[in-house]
Amino acid sequence: MSERDVTPGKFPKKLSPKALWLIIIVVLVLIIAFSSFYTVDQKAQAVILRLGKFNRIAGPGLHYKLPFGIEKNYNVPVQRILKEEFGFRTVRPGITTVYSSEDYPQESIMLTGDLNIVDVEWIIQYRISDPKAWLFNVENQEKTIRDISQSVINLLIGDRTVLDVIGAQRANIEILGQQMMNDVYKKYGLGIRVTTVKLQNVVPPKGDVQNAFEDVNKAIQDRSKFINEGKEAYNQAIPKAQGEAQRVIQQAEGYATERVNNAQGNVHRFLAILKEYKKDPTITRTRLYYEMYENVFKDAKSVDLIDKNLKNFVPFKSINTEPQGVQR
Repeated sequence: MSERDVTPGKFPKKLSPKALWLIIIVVLVLIIAFSSFYTVDQKAQAVILRLGKFNRIAGPGLHYKLPFGIEKNYNVPVQRILKEEFGFRTVRPGITTVYSSEDYPQESIMLTGDLNIVDVEWIIQYRISDPKAWLFNVENQEKTIRDISQSVINLLIGDRTVLDVIGAQRANIEILGQQMMNDVYKKYGLGIRVTTVKLQNVVPPKGDVQNAFEDVNKAIQDRSKFINEGKEAYNQAIPKAQGEAQRVIQQAEGYATERVNNAQGNVHRFLAILKEYKKDPTITRTRLYYEMYENVFKDAKSVDLIDKNLKNFVPFKSINTEPQGVQR
């Protein structure tokens, strides 16, 4: 077995007063250095207390304060958008947000104005506008914010029917909720400003009530679908009928114009013939006679015109050959 020296070590020699003072000075300098400077983030402001009393507000950057706890700084994120969730909880935000499977009926179940029950999930987003008021005017800021928000939404839901809450009045509830919350928070001196109130999910409670409402919603959607289909058919049929009516009107107007023009042309032609007839009735009568025959027989074939004074018809006819024209 190897031997081991277990003799106690010698204590260091006693420090000299000069070295002791040097160590004390170094420690004091380090304490002063670490307790005299602080940094404030770009999205925050620092509230400085001197001996427990408010002294000033500092902006972003590196700042100096009195050491040894004489002055203390509390950084407040005044530029960040903070959020409170009601009726649900977000486990992991991101592109695919993961929500908690746990229900919070004490927050979301509400009674509507027509004595129906509705399950409302919503969020509020707010910013800290007054860091001093945020730190000192209210003891439990988060609980105060949640209690006021719940009371406002419950009030707005209780003044409306369940169909209004689920459908047409959602946007109005969000706008009024934001205004009413800001009024109450300002009255309490909480030092915040609500920027968004958003109803995430508004549904009847699970079970028979929810199934009945889903049937009603399906019927409403079917009604809207049929109305839209009817409007589409109307929009297709009416312009087509209007176009057809316009076409018939234009054809009638064209026919009327044609008849008027033809009548006027015939009148002018008759007046011209009358003028010529007055100059020489015989020639005009003969020319009209020939024109009449031409109009009557213009489409006829193999027609022979025989003079009524002709005594012998045979010499003028070719028995063996087909007539080639009209003989007079």
